[in-house]
Amino acid sequence: MILSVALLPLAVIAVFATLQTTRIADTESRAGLRLASNESSRAMAIELIGDMTALHAAVDALELDPHNGPSCARAQGVFAQQSTIGTRFVIFDRQGRAVCGVSFPGARDVASQARHAIVFARLVPGRGLLLGIASNRHGMFGAAFFPTEFLANLSRPSGAIQSYQLSLVKGNERLVIDAMPRESALERRSANRTDLGIAGLALEMEMRRTPITSSLVIALLLPLLMWAAAAGISWFVVDRLLVRPLRQLRTDIAALHPGEELDPAILRTLHAQEIRELGDTFRALTRTVSLHEAGLAEGLVRQTRLTREVHHRVKNNLQVISSLINLHARSARTPEVTQAYASIQRRVDALAVVHRHHFAELEENRGLGLRPVISELATSIRATAPEGSRVGLALDLDPFFVGQDVAVPIAFLVTEAVELAMACDREAQIRITLKPAPGEADRAILRISSPALIQSETLVARLSQRYGRVMEGLSRQLRAPLDYDAAIGEYAIAITILGLE
Repeated sequence: MILSVALLPLAVIAVFATLQTTRIADTESRAGLRLASNESSRAMAIELIGDMTALHAAVDALELDPHNGPSCARAQGVFAQQSTIGTRFVIFDRQGRAVCGVSFPGARDVASQARHAIVFARLVPGRGLLLGIASNRHGMFGAAFFPTEFLANLSRPSGAIQSYQLSLVKGNERLVIDAMPRESALERRSANRTDLGIAGLALEMEMRRTPITSSLVIALLLPLLMWAAAAGISWFVVDRLLVRPLRQLRTDIAALHPGEELDPAILRTLHAQEIRELGDTFRALTRTVSLHEAGLAEGLVRQTRLTREVHHRVKNNLQVISSLINLHARSARTPEVTQAYASIQRRVDALAVVHRHHFAELEENRGLGLRPVISELATSIRATAPEGSRVGLALDLDPFFVGQDVAVPIAFLVTEAVELAMACDREAQIRITLKPAPGEADRAILRISSPALIQSETLVARLSQRYGRVMEGLSRQLRAPLDYDAAIGEYAIAITILGLE
């Protein structure tokens, strides 16, 4: 890239020098075109204006005296030298009779369109120029025809110039006087148009500009080709001796597995001594990394075993506590004591469920799945429900993952809400749903609804005794308000999720 950038200004300078040479040649050609065009237009304007002035004088004289022979003779004398190459003139009276000169095709029509001594012109492609004029009183009309050959001889520049194309232009009409055929499709031309000052006519001259030849194209492209060749050669050298060996070395290093070392045979195939030394450094580094990885792997195995042992002991301890509570509940003498033991056992079971699922999901590092946690929790609640109760639990849970800091309060909140419903109605039908929060990708809505949770005196008393404070404390742990709809008996809270299964 550095070499390419360094050589590029030289190539650009060479290209601009060639373009400047071509531009100078075009400028000289356009200057010669302007001089030749001005000379041709001046000669043509003088001749046409002089002839039409003489014709206009004859028309005015014959209008005063139709038998004025000298005026007609003077007009014939003006056009006499031009008649040999086809120039004609004619003068008509009001009835369209030729009173002087010889009529020619289109003469009467072009003469009748002239008004108030203003010359009217018509271009006849391939033939020449028709000019018409009328007297001041429209008693006489004159017309003149100038063939293309006459106009070509008249407008030929005096100096020796290159080939050109000459055309008379009036509006959208065009009469080609001297044609210049195109030599190629890529031919470029310069044009110059000059107003003749008579009948709205203008003379347009075209000349060829400096042609786009093969030598010009080569002169323009050669610096760029040399720059591209230099850049390509430098790229090939750098790629062959530096980039490709480095890429090969990187690929070989990336393909190494833990515990492997770089093959010395690979290093011997590298061209540059510096890159071989770099490969030897990587080989020594891989040996050191392999030793450290072996030590880390051994430490990780010991740490995993220790973690599993701790979780196993915590799970066993929770199961022992749950079993002890169950044994004491069986020996209780009153239903109130039995119910108190069952309430405590449900909370221990909730904590055990969360702990068990947390350890199962810990190895995958995805978080805890709320659907299996709440499903197992519902099974435990049904198992510990008072005898004779007909509590029903309906679950509609989407498979969300949450962290342990969210899972524990959720498990206790579900337990408290279900137990509150059971305390208000022994045959409570409870529905638990977990759905995405509208418009929030990282939140979900947990709803616990039951007819037993519709506001009543029993519900208010239970909330004031214990359940209200506990549920409010759990909502503070979740950092979200616990909404209560007294009309339908529903608790709802927004929780933070980690994702979907």
